[in-house]
Amino acid sequence: MGALTWAVAAVVTDDAGRVLLCRQGRGERRHGLPGGRLRPAESPVHAAMRDIRAETGWEVEVVDLVGLYHLADASAPPPTSPAAPASSTGRVASSAGRAGPLPDVLVHVFRARVRGPGPTGEPMGGCRASWHDPTALPEALTPTTRAALADALAGRSGVLHTTTTPPTPAPGSLARDTAAERDTTPGAVAPPAGHPPGQRANPPTATRH
Repeated sequence: MGALTWAVAAVVTDDAGRVLLCRQGRGERRHGLPGGRLRPAESPVHAAMRDIRAETGWEVEVVDLVGLYHLADASAPPPTSPAAPASSTGRVASSAGRAGPLPDVLVHVFRARVRGPGPTGEPMGGCRASWHDPTALPEALTPTTRAALADALAGRSGVLHTTTTPPTPAPGSLARDTAAERDTTPGAVAPPAGHPPGQRANPPTATRH
């Protein structure tokens, strides 16, 4: 395992039992859970509430922990392998020319529910939020999102799960793009200083899928 990024996300539901998902607005992107990175000395629960509010405008109440989800880079060399040039053991991760394995991500995924009848703030960023019936979820889900949704909707808690990114993602694609994972993607547009990864400019609405 290489560098490790700590992140948070949540399976957020409303009174109708729908699930809140985020989709990046540029090109063909997968749906992911809302969330983001932990700040120094910040608790995962506080980080989840803060990041979800910033991304979607919704205030949420954290109910419990679904589990810890470790997302590893499938293209990274084994930990015992000697160092080698990026062209042989790493991979070009973005058009900006940065090479090498992506950082591993350890995501605290919570179960949460929205508070109030609608968003209380103005979301920021470039991702679109939408509500989905659990029986009609989008086909294009990130690995962590797919696993966490299955566990949360089955009522599981305290799950420990490991998955990997595709070893050779298509040029321009995001290897990991739950909201928590999106922020680790090399070449992604960084949010304003001091602000977590954002969401679209308008409050989320019911999905039309």
